[in-house]
Amino acid sequence: MNKAKNTVQAAQLPVNKLRPFEGHPFQVKDDAEMEQLVWSILTQGLLTPITVRPLPNDEYEVISGHRRLYACQKAGIETVPALIYALDRDAAAIALVDSNLHREHILPSEKAFAYKLKMEAMSHQGTSCQVGTKSRTDEIIGESTQESARQVQRYIRLTYLIPELLQLVDDGKIALTPAVELSYLPENAQTCLLEEMRRNDCTPSLSQAIRMKKLYQAGSLSSEDISTIIREEKANQQEKVSFKTGDLRKFFPKSYSAA
Repeated sequence: MNKAKNTVQAAQLPVNKLRPFEGHPFQVKDDAEMEQLVWSILTQGLLTPITVRPLPNDEYEVISGHRRLYACQKAGIETVPALIYALDRDAAAIALVDSNLHREHILPSEKAFAYKLKMEAMSHQGTSCQVGTKSRTDEIIGESTQESARQVQRYIRLTYLIPELLQLVDDGKIALTPAVELSYLPENAQTCLLEEMRRNDCTPSLSQAIRMKKLYQAGSLSSEDISTIIREEKANQQEKVSFKTGDLRKFFPKSYSAA
């Protein structure tokens, strides 16, 4: 927000004049943390102003403070303290992402769409530079998040997953690396994969995801291929039976070792 430092205004704005940032990637959950935030606002007021930018229709778009705004709405608060910055859409998008990526808990999907939003905004601003002259956009984003350019690109690939598969990534049921490979599959193949996963109660391993990606790139991935690959028994899913040494000892002579 450096370009707007000289035009910032502090104001008390009506809640009904505030609009969420269109397409913002960070979830606002109605959970226990939200209830605590609502209680804090009811008892102490909103201590940290939200950040907004003016819209042409006498309304304001929220840049930072979507959770706080929702909590104020739940608490029945009619006006909130705000800092108004004269930012265009792209500058606001970059500011929104930068103000949220410091949070302790960020879902893979949030990070994915945040990186994509920032990259598109920087591209519109002409921030993308030729390789060999200045840093590329993904490198610039990586520097601000302490991640490599490659990792930034990997997260952005997650935005190509269908919502149901992306939710499984957020839930920790599909790891980042196989999820990136699956993102190269077309939507119909991803839907077929999801059905097979539900039918067989399993998730694809990295090697299975790579095989499906290669078959698709070769133009030969079919629903039968997906079904066959996903139904293969994986080493970490093989059924195991274990016994305590003491329970087995009575069935063998005392001279027998544990092995």
